[in-house]
Amino acid sequence: MPSFKYSAVGSDGRTVRGTLEAPSQNDCLDELRRRSLTPLRVEEKSGKKKKAASAAAAPAAAATPSSAKPAEKKSWLQMDLTIGGMKPGVRKKEEIVIFTRQLATMINAGIPILESLEILAEQAQSRQFAMLLDAVVGDVRAGQDLSTAFAKYPKVFSDVYVSMLRAGEASGQIDDILIRLAEYLEATQKLKRDIKSAMTYPVVSLVMIIGITAFLMIGIVPKFKEVFESLAIELPGITKMILGASDWSVENWPVVFIGGAVFVGLVMVYKRTDRGSWQWDWMMLHLPVFGTLFQKVGLSRFSKTFSTMIKSGVPILGALEIVADTSGNRIISHAVLEARENVRQGESLAEPLAQSPVFPPMVTRMIGIGEKTGSLETLLEKISEFYDDQVSATVKQLTSLIEPIMIGFMGLLVGAIVLAVFLPIFELQKNLTPGR
Repeated sequence: MPSFKYSAVGSDGRTVRGTLEAPSQNDCLDELRRRSLTPLRVEEKSGKKKKAASAAAAPAAAATPSSAKPAEKKSWLQMDLTIGGMKPGVRKKEEIVIFTRQLATMINAGIPILESLEILAEQAQSRQFAMLLDAVVGDVRAGQDLSTAFAKYPKVFSDVYVSMLRAGEASGQIDDILIRLAEYLEATQKLKRDIKSAMTYPVVSLVMIIGITAFLMIGIVPKFKEVFESLAIELPGITKMILGASDWSVENWPVVFIGGAVFVGLVMVYKRTDRGSWQWDWMMLHLPVFGTLFQKVGLSRFSKTFSTMIKSGVPILGALEIVADTSGNRIISHAVLEARENVRQGESLAEPLAQSPVFPPMVTRMIGIGEKTGSLETLLEKISEFYDDQVSATVKQLTSLIEPIMIGFMGLLVGAIVLAVFLPIFELQKNLTPGR
């Protein structure tokens, strides 16, 4: 009867390793589950590894061309993945969401983690992600935990991902944690799509307005200037103003273009500083139209991440630190870190959050009730659902509000230019009409 080496998680959360005799690998898996063990890795004991080791010890000169390719691939993989990321062009977020959902389904169906990873590596859409999973498979096969293997690639697997996975390994509920992770990532992606849909229309409309105005002022209006100068009439004030602006635009458009690019570059550089990022985030929360939307997005992200991590068994202090890092806003991050310090000293979580203007009373009161009743993760989930609905409703309102505003603004600019061009023509027609 064949022997199988296994690595599994016991009911106490500890990793157990050993050997087991069974007729087949499936029988071995069934036996492990009967012993209340969650399989991580199961492989048959054989002499293949020894042969592979002796082959690896052979001189490099004896290697065949076919054996040189894997080494070359491994070297390229190390150069590409040790920095913790994938090459540009890979749709990382979408791939991670799909991968997490598939991995949760396979583990829940009883397939060992190592075998699940190998199958998903073969089915990966992008070559870079497939090579990353191959590297993870190698680490897991060498005895590392899945969370440790994922933690080597922070640009792909976030702190939230790794921390929740580590908590799942400690509790022996990896499949449940992966399902929560998949749901969390899917909800996060939906939130980002809502924000993009809210920002795309005004940005595109503003670019079109600027482009049309620049085309009229630089390409069309100057052609009427010579005509107007040849007319013996007094030009209206709006025509003089538009012609002056057109002359200035024609003479200085390179300065305006370069100056605008330099200004945007300086703003981006300043935004990367501590003071600049703080002022930028403060400004985003106080914008006339979009400030409320960004606040709701921040509150939704805070409550969703915090709830998911607590529900997954991540300690509250560690969860608060990760939530602060992933909040996306320095104002919210500062309030969360102050709350973390309060909790570390054994005090309330809701009190320092209530002192921050970012967190409404409704949120802090529900958090306070959750602390007292021991149902903090449930109330945080309710807060997240509430603000998700609020974000969707706000996006629809902004879309319906911004569209007429942009159309009116464009009509005002284009109308003013057209009026400035045609008023002298109307005035000339009056002077040429007999009897006047």
